[in-house]
Amino acid sequence: MEGHQYKGRAGHHPDLHHHDEVAWYALLAFGGLATLAFAWTTYFRLTRHLRRILCLSAKQQSYFARPHHLLAKLRVHLLDAPLLSRRHNAELQLSRAVNVRTLPTRFQTLLILALLSMNVVLCVVAIPFDDTSEGSLGRRMRHRFGVMAVANLVPLVLCSGRNNPLIPLLGVSYDTFNSLHRWLGRIVVLEALAHVFAYCIPKATEVGWDGVGAAIRESTFLRNGLVTLCLFTALFVHSPSPIRHAFYETFAHIHLAVAAGSFAFLWMHLQGRHAQSYLLGAIVLWAFERTLRMSRILYRGWGVNPTTATVEAIPGDAVKVTLRIPQPWTPAPGQHIFLCIPSIGWWTFHPFSVFWADGPMKVAEENDDEENGGATLPRRGETVTLLIRRRTGFTDKLFQRARKAMNCQLTMAACVDGPYGGGMGTNTMESYGTVLLFAAGIGITHQMPFIRHLVHGYAKGVVALRRLVLVWVVRTPEHLDWVRDWMAKIFEMEGCAEMLSIRIFITSPCDIKEIRWLEDLPAGIVEIRGGRPDVNLIAGKESDQQIGAMGVLVCGTGSFSDDVRAACRKVQGRSQVDYIEESFSW
Repeated sequence: MEGHQYKGRAGHHPDLHHHDEVAWYALLAFGGLATLAFAWTTYFRLTRHLRRILCLSAKQQSYFARPHHLLAKLRVHLLDAPLLSRRHNAELQLSRAVNVRTLPTRFQTLLILALLSMNVVLCVVAIPFDDTSEGSLGRRMRHRFGVMAVANLVPLVLCSGRNNPLIPLLGVSYDTFNSLHRWLGRIVVLEALAHVFAYCIPKATEVGWDGVGAAIRESTFLRNGLVTLCLFTALFVHSPSPIRHAFYETFAHIHLAVAAGSFAFLWMHLQGRHAQSYLLGAIVLWAFERTLRMSRILYRGWGVNPTTATVEAIPGDAVKVTLRIPQPWTPAPGQHIFLCIPSIGWWTFHPFSVFWADGPMKVAEENDDEENGGATLPRRGETVTLLIRRRTGFTDKLFQRARKAMNCQLTMAACVDGPYGGGMGTNTMESYGTVLLFAAGIGITHQMPFIRHLVHGYAKGVVALRRLVLVWVVRTPEHLDWVRDWMAKIFEMEGCAEMLSIRIFITSPCDIKEIRWLEDLPAGIVEIRGGRPDVNLIAGKESDQQIGAMGVLVCGTGSFSDDVRAACRKVQGRSQVDYIEESFSW
């Protein structure tokens, strides 16, 4: 907060030009990091593309099964390594009802520490701490902290958006950017506090705290800055994980409203100062992202011809949601949408994996042949199916409403924001000779599109895949009915029996011989067992007999994902293994 005696543009003050340069250094550091990540990701995308092309013939598979030992060590000890022992995705809990947060990987920890260190260095570099002139040090410090806080709003807003262009460009998940958003928010609040203290403490030393209060009351400029700080602090106080998880829908609306208010008061506080340009950049990014969301929602069918959702309660505490979308899209594996059903939760959007669409999955095409380029041309799906496990809040209300309806089924108006994922930033597993899919419970919704996509690609000869293994862990046999009809469609696909193997583990006691689901299954593809899987044993055996490079994709509970991660780290170096985790935190 700068005193009212400083009028005009901040860039006109002889001490402030250097502060603006330091803020630019921070933004350039973010840009440099993004450039390095883009180069890294582009290299591996090209590698996967060439591997897929070369491995269309089985003769080349053995070459790509050999590990890259330096990369394997990097993955074991840094990229895929949890911070401490093996916990990463499993949430720390104060009690059964209160989740604290998850632990980052070692690489994410280094990234966060680098972010903190960069801000500390840029906040104090070239500050003349030996300057004893009256008020000079405090003035320089408050300018530096203030400019850095405003400059950090640009990456903070960028990391918060679903439509962040860096997600597909860098191949970095929204989950990771959301974590960076939270840490940047904490940094901005701390820098804003330091900015205010650098004004208040010297001022109080000079005229006392009563004089500080009088100065704030007399200056609109100072009052706007103080209100901005209070709103920033409110964002910080109400954002811890236990509060977000317990009251997410309320949190989301309050967070958005308070953030908008803080930007408005900060704009008035910075009126006529150079740092206002950073705030303008953040506001433009925020407005563009929100406009893009709204445009997509309207385009997908909200208004004259709205999207409808047919909701059906199914066994196993779940609901099947069939969306009829006037403007559908070409389905691809790895996609998810944000769903809003206004009659259940007004203007609250919740993320769900796209489980099924009525058109064939999108596949890579080869050279043109007589008809359609060597692959079935993908069609847009008129309906999209979601499978949703009942939890709390929105999903519980949805389940209860469907269960009370006639025939446990009803149709309601809906809004769809998406799809997200499944594009340039998604590894579609086409380049691996062996693919190992792990799913726990409702995590099967993420894996089914990959199974369908890869089986179809194998039949058309446009993927490198030769062996596909699904390991699915469920609590009770009735959970198998979630996917029964769709599994039957996959079993009918050409080439399925040659390369697909499904292993199902039921953790609750039951008589496997009495499971009706087995009656319609083709022999040799599905194996059902009781108990929990030995993930280390499965990963080790598949690694020993893998064809080509092996990709491992997991979607499930946090502890299950951590077990799969640990198993993949054990086999790294024995063969080429890529570990991919699908998770969503908020």
